[in-house]
Amino acid sequence: MLKSLFHWKVLVNIILAAVVFTGLVWLTFRWLELHTNHGKEIAVPNVMNRSVHDAIKILDDSGLDYEVDSFKYDPKYRPFQVLQIYPSPGSRVKDGRTIILKVNPRTYAQVSVPDVLDRYKGLAFRQLEQVGLKVGDTIYEPSIQRDAVLRMLYNGTVLKPETLLQRFSTIDLVIGAGPKRNITVPNLVGLTVQEAKAIIKQNLFEVGLVESEDGKQDESDIVYYQDPAPFDVRDQGMQIDIWSSKKTPAEMGGKISELNAIYRIKLQDVEPLPEFVDPPAYREPAPRTVEPRPETPTRETQKAETPKAETPKSETPKSGADSKPKTTAPATPAKPAEKPKAKKVIVE
Repeated sequence: MLKSLFHWKVLVNIILAAVVFTGLVWLTFRWLELHTNHGKEIAVPNVMNRSVHDAIKILDDSGLDYEVDSFKYDPKYRPFQVLQIYPSPGSRVKDGRTIILKVNPRTYAQVSVPDVLDRYKGLAFRQLEQVGLKVGDTIYEPSIQRDAVLRMLYNGTVLKPETLLQRFSTIDLVIGAGPKRNITVPNLVGLTVQEAKAIIKQNLFEVGLVESEDGKQDESDIVYYQDPAPFDVRDQGMQIDIWSSKKTPAEMGGKISELNAIYRIKLQDVEPLPEFVDPPAYREPAPRTVEPRPETPTRETQKAETPKAETPKSETPKSGADSKPKTTAPATPAKPAEKPKAKKVIVE
């Protein structure tokens, strides 16, 4: 077994295999050195704070590739100034290596305007600030959408959502101030439907029912009736219903009378509601003031004050038997003395 292993033919084959393997390894590494330029490294040139055009020219002369990336805008530096390099300046790299340049852009990057229409103003302010936009003037106008964003303005023009603007741009917001009160309803009778709709919008009302006599909803039809009535007073946002026809309002008298019976209720036909009288509120009684009563004279004082009438004395003496104990009668107020009557004297 061992003799066959050390046979000269076997040894020759082993030696040939080793030589072939060694040659293949050497050729592989040699090819890698030639392909990768092993040992031929280039120092990254320092192009910091140069313009991007100068930096690209230097990298091209050095045999290096480049990739330009716009960095965050910084107003302290010039536009298109190189602010960062990767790999850093002085690093040893192979020929053809890509160098990344961070460049200051010309101005702030553009951002998309968020859709804040019909949203509460506080929420709209936060969404605009999050994307880097500033809120300028807030203009209030009458609207039923109180404190809601109605329009966005940029340099006086209406701004649509998702429009691209530079970061930190200033936009103005038109915000609803609540409905306007006591607006006079315009007279729409005799106008076309198209004209009536435009006037309704101009007067801050909403178009309600539009009923055509033939049902074709033609914008050129003439309005012959409206509700509410012309010159009534309503609040902003109320709906105005209109009835139209190909005929003139004078020819639609019968239809107008029917609509008046429905929408124009006379006040005398309405029974008045019973008046509700509020119950009297309870009030605390005022303190009484005790007035001194006038003093009334007593019976004794009346006796003392009223003089007694003198009675004539009889000349006949009274006997002791006839004398009776006197009883005191209750004192009566004295009558005023009567005037003596004049006597008639008859002369014969």
